[in-house]
Amino acid sequence: MAKLRDWRDPLLERLRGVITNADPDAIEEVKWRKPSNPAGVPVWSDEGMICIGEKLKNAVRLTFPRGAEVDDPRKLFNARLDSKSVRAVDFHEGEPVDEPALRRIVREAVQRNRSRARRR
Repeated sequence: MAKLRDWRDPLLERLRGVITNADPDAIEEVKWRKPSNPAGVPVWSDEGMICIGEKLKNAVRLTFPRGAEVDDPRKLFNARLDSKSVRAVDFHEGEPVDEPALRRIVREAVQRNRSRARRR
């Protein structure tokens, strides 16, 4: 039985577009399939993981595994702020999406991944 689509699906599609616009070389994969989430979770990478997209009950979350290393002058990060490495953005129904700020964060995360890859 197909799951019904709700507001989170088009929002995740929109965020997917922002990510791929910010980094056309990003590779999207589906990971972590399990019985409670057979569709899995989209993960974007470019020389390392950029971010993970999750549909939560009341939000769509983009988690940046190394987000604490990324500058966030527009204060887009609003979740996982207590972590030493991870940062996330929860997008709620009807809230505006600051696409330029998200593109900036994605680009910086990619730049940091590429810097790390060159040092290896």
